Amino acid sequence: MRRLIIRAREDLSVIVARDPSIRTRAEALLHPALPALWSHRLAHVLYTRGHRQLARILAYLARATTGGIEIHPGATLGRRVFIDHGAAVVIGETAVVGDDVTIFHQVTLGAVGWWRDGRREPGARRHPVVGDRVVLGTNAIVLGPVTIGDDALIGAGSLVLGDVPPGARVTAPAAEVVQRLSAADRAEADQLLRALATSGCW
Repeated sequence: MRRLIIRAREDLSVIVARDPSIRTRAEALLHPALPALWSHRLAHVLYTRGHRQLARILAYLARATTGGIEIHPGATLGRRVFIDHGAAVVIGETAVVGDDVTIFHQVTLGAVGWWRDGRREPGARRHPVVGDRVVLGTNAIVLGPVTIGDDALIGAGSLVLGDVPPGARVTAPAAEVVQRLSAADRAEADQLLRALATSGCW
């Protein structure tokens, strides 16, 4: 119990330290990721002691109240994990997240799918291991039993299917700026759209 209290205090401190919009621990109590982290810490203890159903109920309630932060009770989270915004974060059963990791919204630490995982040995890891001080940008997707090394940065929108060495940077292609269409190109595009709209293919 003392350990959970220490972790809870660390969670509050890390929210104040990493979220510029939060200025006090009292304000940090209203951070959307906090109920997910605290519920997970309790659910993980229950899960490891064999109370799987009760742990799943707790995880389900946390998901319902946090904008969709889904952390499986079997996942292992380190200390001072910071989930910024939190919406639509998914962390799978055998995932391991290190200390001082920052996770932005819409991050998935998932498996590759039942069609592949069903062929693994019973008890084999299906989800990523994330090292210490890793940053996982918005909508980063890390799938399978891969390892993300300490101090790596996984950029927004990246899809990671293999190991990432310590300190590495993974980035998705940036959006391409397309020049404005000429008047002739616009007229051709409008004509094509009108033809499609009347052809019944919609």
